[in-house]
Amino acid sequence: MNPFKRFGQWLRSAPIDDPIDRRNAPVMQLLLLFYGLLLPANWAWRLGSGGEINESAMWIFAIDMLVALLALASFAMIRRGTFRPAIMLFLAMQLISLSLTFATTGVLSQIIDPAPTILTLVISGLVLGRRALWIAFGLLMCVFAIGFAADVREATLRGIPVIVPLVNVPAVLISYGIITIILDRSIRALRESLAESNARGRELQREMAERERAQAQLIHAQKLEATGRLASGIAHDFNNILDVILGFAAQRDRILDIADRQAQSAAVEKALSGIETAGTRGADLVRKLLEFSRHDYARVQTFDAAQAIAGMQPLLRQLFPRSVELALPDAESPVLVQMDRGEFELMILNLAANARDAMPAGGVFTITLAPHADGGVAIALADTGQGMEEAVRRRIFEPFFSTKSASGGSGLGLSVIHDMILASGGAIDVESAPGLGSTFHVRLPSSST
Repeated sequence: MNPFKRFGQWLRSAPIDDPIDRRNAPVMQLLLLFYGLLLPANWAWRLGSGGEINESAMWIFAIDMLVALLALASFAMIRRGTFRPAIMLFLAMQLISLSLTFATTGVLSQIIDPAPTILTLVISGLVLGRRALWIAFGLLMCVFAIGFAADVREATLRGIPVIVPLVNVPAVLISYGIITIILDRSIRALRESLAESNARGRELQREMAERERAQAQLIHAQKLEATGRLASGIAHDFNNILDVILGFAAQRDRILDIADRQAQSAAVEKALSGIETAGTRGADLVRKLLEFSRHDYARVQTFDAAQAIAGMQPLLRQLFPRSVELALPDAESPVLVQMDRGEFELMILNLAANARDAMPAGGVFTITLAPHADGGVAIALADTGQGMEEAVRRRIFEPFFSTKSASGGSGLGLSVIHDMILASGGAIDVESAPGLGSTFHVRLPSSST
């Protein structure tokens, strides 16, 4: 780290509680170090250059050494966390040194260097406040009075009229009075601005706390809503499976009316097989829910998509009413894909259920399989239903977006299918227009990609 940055961090590390004093501490420490080190260095340079300390300069030397000593003491006090007493000690040191200097040499010899006197006012006001500013102004006028008294004494000894050394009294009173008034107004404005800023900060913190509380309540409400919608979506998916089971079970009267025992047995076997297949799909759905709660990974495997869809044919036949015609791919032409088979069947079932809802008056549902131009397998699931407007089509994969009634679906089905396909390395898109049906285009990785 840069040495200057380390030094700045060290200056800011003084253990001061008040935030305003803590901001002022680095500058005041630098000022005190300046007085404590440079005043002795200045005298050392003067002596090293051949200068001498005569009797008249002895007082100034002693005063400067006292100033340097007390400046270092004030610096040590700030480093220990005693800020305001340290500043008061520094200001007292300034006033005492000015008093001794003015008492020795008078005002006229010092009037050309107003820096020490103005510095006293500035530090008193900016660091300690307005009350300290006016106290420092009063004490400073006393210091000038001592200096003018020394000038009057010197003028009397030389036989000079008393009015001569007092010619600058009005100028001193007016100039320092104006400086003090300006500092007082500026300090008041700064402190009022700081108070307003602090008030705004507290108000902002209160508003942020209120906003966080409202946000927490909103998140809680959204969690409840999401849980309700998720439960609704799960119920909707299970309802699709139960519809299939009930459809097979409803065939019992027709099966019992079959006179041919062999045909009756075949019909019973077909119905039971369909019920078993539907139960397996329900078990797969439960497994996926459990895996979702445990954040398990999908069981990716290579399987024949054509055979998988053919195996779902009884399930799809029962899912659609008799008014819907099914067109499924040829199971004799194997098409290998890589995906969790349960997710694949859930995808087909979910898209088929959406197609069924889009064709209440009947139509055609078609599934086709073909190699994709970019590699993998292209699956198209098309219906001849009512289709979708463009605004709806763009949003169908958003979570919780649904055009159905509250009891008709959660809006999570297509979102979950979308995420599952992307997670398996595939892609999904949809083409649709009002009155022209919908076609879902799914691309899945094959065993060779």
